[in-house]
Amino acid sequence: MKKSILILMTGFFGFANAQIPTGYYDGTSGLTGYPLKTKLSQIITAGYSQHSYDDLDSQYPSSDADKYYEKDNTVLDIYSENPSGADPYNYNFGQKKCGNYSVEGDCYNKEHTVPQSLFNQRLPMRSDIHHVLPTDGKVNGMRSNYPFGRVNNPSYTSKNGGKVGPNATPGSTYSGSVFEPINEFKGDIARCLLYFVTRYQSQLSGFSSGNILNTSNVNQGLVTWELNILLLWHQQDPVSQKEIDRNNSAYLYQKNRNPFIDHPEWVTSIWGTSPLAVDDANFSKNLSIAPNPVKGNVISVSGDKDLKQFKTAMIYNMIGQNVQTIENPFQNGNTIKLNNLPKGVYILKTGELNTKFIID
Repeated sequence: MKKSILILMTGFFGFANAQIPTGYYDGTSGLTGYPLKTKLSQIITAGYSQHSYDDLDSQYPSSDADKYYEKDNTVLDIYSENPSGADPYNYNFGQKKCGNYSVEGDCYNKEHTVPQSLFNQRLPMRSDIHHVLPTDGKVNGMRSNYPFGRVNNPSYTSKNGGKVGPNATPGSTYSGSVFEPINEFKGDIARCLLYFVTRYQSQLSGFSSGNILNTSNVNQGLVTWELNILLLWHQQDPVSQKEIDRNNSAYLYQKNRNPFIDHPEWVTSIWGTSPLAVDDANFSKNLSIAPNPVKGNVISVSGDKDLKQFKTAMIYNMIGQNVQTIENPFQNGNTIKLNNLPKGVYILKTGELNTKFIID
């Protein structure tokens, strides 16, 4: 009951952060759990405008240009982007598309976060922009058709820190190879896969699992260990402005939306929270808050970078909802005034830096 009340109280924040057409999510009020997932599947399937696989190339300049890091309108490739410094290489749209590659930086192509082999390269899954991203060909190839997971002993590390290696995700019986992206984009990838198993819920039983999809329990959608790590990443890496803008662009393109970007609290409402620890030591924080736990409405923030470079700071609750946005937070010092937030656990995120804090 408490979860449902919290979701109702915070639900309007998602609408403030994205250009959601009026009435788009009609029929979801009062729904939780798998009935909500089924309703969302119906909504994001209705009106879907199918495009060809090749059409994605002409859409990517609108959906995946770098307006957030170097802000140079090159391809925003989550497998090569360095959010805290110079990128190892950049691609201009329409140039250096694969092709053949042997090393990073040779060319870029399209990464299916849910591998094409699991649905036999069929449409519309193959060309669905909500889970198909432009990425470096070499790193895409190294990710192969592996699940996403935690890697402690990588056999391969990309230039921006993505890793391939044996699965070290807690609680998993799968010991094969997985791919772990950098922290900045873990939530992005999680919401891509959660979208996929919602959009294609009615078709999952005919797909291959690949140690990713739960084809025998299409309501859950993902095998349990994969779901748990993705729920953790969703909690640790909240929705960014990049994702909001991409979601809006995708809607104009193919007439459906990723509901877990519009309403990140629905992830918790459907699947609950991850049993893995949110303060996972493997997840870089790079910020500290004092006092913590917070006793009043003012916090002092310090980090391993000059905080004045960051123009926006955002505070999220533990269901992924943005509960406060602060513009130019560090121009006149390193203190932030909180908006009388209720007791609970929160994440402060600014640029690529983030940390958890408690309001007591």
